[in-house]
Amino acid sequence: MKELNDIQKGAVKNLIFRMADDELILGHRNSEWTALGPILEEDIAFSSMAQDKLGQAHAMYQILHKLGEADPDTIAFSRDEKDFKCCHLVEYPIGEYDFSLMRHFLFDSAEALRFEMLMSSSFEDLANVAKKFKGEIKYHIMHADTWLVQLGNANEISKARMQSSLNECFPLALGIFEPSDFEDILINESIFPGEKRLQEEWLKFISPVINSAGLVLPDINSIEPAYGGRKGYHTEYLKPLLDEMTEVYDIDPGAEW
Repeated sequence: MKELNDIQKGAVKNLIFRMADDELILGHRNSEWTALGPILEEDIAFSSMAQDKLGQAHAMYQILHKLGEADPDTIAFSRDEKDFKCCHLVEYPIGEYDFSLMRHFLFDSAEALRFEMLMSSSFEDLANVAKKFKGEIKYHIMHADTWLVQLGNANEISKARMQSSLNECFPLALGIFEPSDFEDILINESIFPGEKRLQEEWLKFISPVINSAGLVLPDINSIEPAYGGRKGYHTEYLKPLLDEMTEVYDIDPGAEW
């Protein structure tokens, strides 16, 4: 792709901030399952996925650094709450296992499709990152699908809990696809096909798994999406998490580890 002009660069930065902030915050949330999972294998699984997400966030922050933003550590640990562009879904505490599993399934399904679309992006750095992490996200999806189907079909109590978590998470998950002010630029420049297209593909992607789990997908036409996060309006849960995340960094931001 030719060198980006200022408007195109702003569009790319906005897209990457959304993706990277999602990965950073959900990575920290998933890490909270360490030593708390229902079985040992799930401690390990969520810890591993958390590490993957932090690595993905770091790679995208590096792209932002190349585009003139601060270095990855400064971006991750020195911004105010209002400067984050993560969706509401990733901000919520881990809750019970059924909530975290459903969030994992809905979010990573969207990420898998997003990265697949970005593999053909005209912005080479994004395409390279998408290709690099495709394998990691594939295994995240396999993990989510397996447990969702297993718990959805286990017994009536398990099914009811998974359906309740789906009902709770679905409006939050729709916030992943909050439109940006740069949609037309991203689409016209073949950088990214847009959030509307991603949401359409996501609904087709998750529906067979939801059906296999014996669950019912909520009616999207009767639900208000949880928008706001992409524009800096966040839940009550983000600020305390950022304070916790940055506690050590704030002691000496210039320290080298």
